Amino acid sequence: MGLSVGIVGLPNVGKSTTFNALTKAQNAEAQNYPFCTIEPNKAVVPVPDERINELAKIVNPERVQHSVIEFVDIAGLVKGASKGEGLGNKFLSNIREVEIILHMVRCFDDGNITHVEGGIDPIRDIEIIESELIFADIEQLDRKIEKLTREAKSQKDARAKLELAKELKEHLEEIKPASTFAKKDDDIFKELNKEMRFLSAKEVIYGANTDEDGLLEDNDYVKAVKEYAAAKGSEVITLCAKIEEELVGLEDDEAEEFLKDLGVEESGLAKIIKTAFSKLNLISYFTAGVKEVRSWTIKRGWLAPKAASVIHNDFEKGFIRAEVISYEDFVKYGGEAGAKEAGKMRLEGKEYEVQDGDVMHFRFNV
Repeated sequence: MGLSVGIVGLPNVGKSTTFNALTKAQNAEAQNYPFCTIEPNKAVVPVPDERINELAKIVNPERVQHSVIEFVDIAGLVKGASKGEGLGNKFLSNIREVEIILHMVRCFDDGNITHVEGGIDPIRDIEIIESELIFADIEQLDRKIEKLTREAKSQKDARAKLELAKELKEHLEEIKPASTFAKKDDDIFKELNKEMRFLSAKEVIYGANTDEDGLLEDNDYVKAVKEYAAAKGSEVITLCAKIEEELVGLEDDEAEEFLKDLGVEESGLAKIIKTAFSKLNLISYFTAGVKEVRSWTIKRGWLAPKAASVIHNDFEKGFIRAEVISYEDFVKYGGEAGAKEAGKMRLEGKEYEVQDGDVMHFRFNV
């Protein structure tokens, strides 16, 4: 299953620099002027997971394949984007296609880097972007309400949807995101959101882009972002996009040493990827054989047949049972044979809820 994260923010806050570092490729221009990103850049990035490397040490496969996450670098938005200012609605539509938003915010002073609003104020910047997302949702919802008004004359289901849509519009007009709508857990809202993909309903991670000093101790800008995010129940990842980009050309052990010298345990980008994975309630299970050790992405709570379907739909249709070894037991007993000998391999049926880190082999009818 796919996972897509859209990187948004005002121009010149570090979006494209972050994208370069994320993809380990210098394929997104990072110039000191607004709108240097004209088309959304997309790249698929492996999800950091040390467990898959440990499994590979035991199995020694021909190849290793991580779970992946897609990042979309979206052109810088400005005040009035929902009305066509800057590069306008074209890029708001790109955000609708992603599952989660990484909202980059500039949290450092540097007179050599221009700011489209004339100065550094992360909360103002956040509110500009989030307001534009809400305005775009209102515009889209207006069109839907017109359609539902016509349908409600003859369709009972449309009447209920119309009533909720009007309530949602009132909520949005107070410049409140759809994510805080009182009826967001209502089935009608879920159906409407599935169709409309409201921008302001998406999960948000704030990326506080700071300078090197800000990595060791939060500056006032970062503190303000964290306070703002806490009130919304959102996560903040502090990173220095410039340093993350410097890590691009380093080998893993060199990058680890570089971060250690800075006093940082893990790169901000690795934290962003893991947080995005967690926010969407995703987990990984593994298959481990001599041909391939691979991580597979599923939703937490999926039962074994559904989990098998991400390998191939036929696995779900013809599911018989799953052979399961926990990651810990697989490592502890040196692989499948050792775990099986120790009685740690289980046969699970259709009602088994797959756990994060399970090492699995599926039996199925062709």
